[in-house]
Amino acid sequence: MESPNWYLKYPLVIFSLIAIAGCAVGPNFHTPPAPGVKTYTETPMPAETTSASGNGGEKQSFVDGEKIPEQWWTLFHSEALDQLIRRALADSPTLAAAEAALLQARENLSARAGTVIYPSVDANFSATRQRVTGASSGLSDGVASTFSLFNASVNVSYTLDIFGGGRRELEALRANVDYQRFLLDGAHLTLTSNIVTAAIKEASLRDRIRVYDEIVASQTKQLEMVEHQALIGGASQSDVLAQQALVAQTRAILPPLESELARNRHLLAVLTAQFPGNAVLPEFRMEEFELPRELPVSLPSALVRNRPDIRAAEELLHAASANVGVATANLYPQITLTAAAGSNAIRIEDLFSPGTSLWTIGTGLLQPIFHGGELTAKRRAAVAAYEQALAQYQETVLKAFQDVADVLRALEADARTLRAQAEAEGIARESLRLTEKQFQFGATSYLSLLNAQRQHNLALIALVQAKSNRFADTAALFQALGGGWWDGKENEIKQ
Repeated sequence: MESPNWYLKYPLVIFSLIAIAGCAVGPNFHTPPAPGVKTYTETPMPAETTSASGNGGEKQSFVDGEKIPEQWWTLFHSEALDQLIRRALADSPTLAAAEAALLQARENLSARAGTVIYPSVDANFSATRQRVTGASSGLSDGVASTFSLFNASVNVSYTLDIFGGGRRELEALRANVDYQRFLLDGAHLTLTSNIVTAAIKEASLRDRIRVYDEIVASQTKQLEMVEHQALIGGASQSDVLAQQALVAQTRAILPPLESELARNRHLLAVLTAQFPGNAVLPEFRMEEFELPRELPVSLPSALVRNRPDIRAAEELLHAASANVGVATANLYPQITLTAAAGSNAIRIEDLFSPGTSLWTIGTGLLQPIFHGGELTAKRRAAVAAYEQALAQYQETVLKAFQDVADVLRALEADARTLRAQAEAEGIARESLRLTEKQFQFGATSYLSLLNAQRQHNLALIALVQAKSNRFADTAALFQALGGGWWDGKENEIKQ
């Protein structure tokens, strides 16, 4: 880079720059190009997932390039969930804090723009009462005199933004406004996704508690059967004790599940800006949700424009780029124009009378010469900050693609798992039914009955978990793709 003192060699250039005053030193920011990948996963995704019977077992198809609705949670067709999210969006302190941060960024931009774009104009008025001696006033008789002095003036000053340091500073502040806007959109997406996930988890916990209650009831009935067999010599006392232990073990599973359900409802209360002790919350059950049949999947090239966290990282990169320009402009001279006009009189009624007016016009030039390497070091630091922001942006993009790839594969596996678990539960249920009949007539041992019970219980719980996983991963896909926040907002962001 040429020495910052080049303007001393070429005086005509400085006047040309003053005339055009449109260029700004430092790099001009360009939005990073979208990754050149065509797919999210290593192998192509199937057009649709397999299905199983019952709630949550419906087929799902992936629609490439389809737009995601802004209120994507409505695709689950739960009115209770819709109402809860509407309340959260209206009352959430998290969103209120993000909105306040956005307003703060906007006001900081407005404040700085006023000093960069427009001159500073100040009105001054002063009144002083002063006593001076004859010696200090140059009078030979040494007689002191006392008088008043009144001054009223208007001062104007303006620093020419020749090298664009001020404009780069405003550019960084505008980027910070957009950064806070994307943080607000991200908070909106996180809040709604957390509520949907918590609602699905509550429904899953209630289903698991219901299943364990049914298992306890079934095992208690089987205990009565074993006790009857023991009375007629068809079973031993150890068989009775083993069945009693099984019932007790199953009952012991319920308290932790009930505690987890309570904690999940406390979370829902806080997410909707309610105190856990007096929150008004619906009771979610899995059958109340409808699995979305069509899943819109953004094109990989569009993901970087759709995820608010990526857009926020991009604005941090934009601000870092502008700060390089600010640090570069600080190496060059600054020219300030000043002017003042007013009146000076010893009596206030004489202010603005003929002969009391005064005015000044001036210009000042500040050229950094020696600051111990401070300014060049700050520029190098700004360049390093830009490189850091670029690396963090790239990491955010990679993590976003990983999120989408993970959830797409999870959905594919969820469908196959649910189908297999539904088949396994049906087989285990039929096996248990036959074993119970055989045990009643003494045709099989208690050990066979116990094994059939355990297999059916495991299959029931696994089936409930497989259903809830499919709903939860469907919600996770909408979140990973950005949640449709951009629908109708892109023009607002560009303004």
